[in-house]
Order: sequence, then C-alpha cells, then structure tokens
Amino acid sequence: MSIPSFARTNFQTLLRAAGDGNLALMECLDAVTGTARYVICAVGRDDGDFVFTPFGHLADGNPYDVYLPPDPEDPNGFVHPDAPGEMP
Repeated sequence: MSIPSFARTNFQTLLRAAGDGNLALMECLDAVTGTARYVICAVGRDDGDFVFTPFGHLADGNPYDVYLPPDPEDPNGFVHPDAPGEMP
C-alpha cells in the first residue's frame, strides 16, 4: 500500500521541525468529543507571532491497541485483531 504524497510531505515537514528544534506538545480538546488530546505541533513564526501547526496526537494508553499495522501477507491490507495468530 502506497503512502499518499500529502502524508509524505507532512512527515518531511515534521522531521525538519524536529531537526530544527521547532516541535511542541500542546494540550488541546478533540473538536468532536471534547476529550483532552496531546498534540504534536510544528512551531513557526508569522510576523512575530508563533504559529502552531498540528500533525497528530499521542495515543492514549497502549498504541498497539489503537492502530492496526499493514499485513505482511497482503500489501493492500491490514492485520486485524480477529485474524487467528496475527495479534496477541
């Protein structure tokens, strides 16, 4: 499965911000649920003001319970927790 260009571009921007020391961890509220999220942001400047660009939030709890990895047997699929022997 191919990663889309917008995701590759955003990842490169995130790497540059990390390399320059321009990352911040900001507490925000989820716009839908109102739940507190801890958001990774790139920090920039605009006419003397700080600008925080959100890239994603840290997983609450065990991230292995939140995300399904790519399936090594199927380049277009993902490992599902109900697949026997695939995940603990």
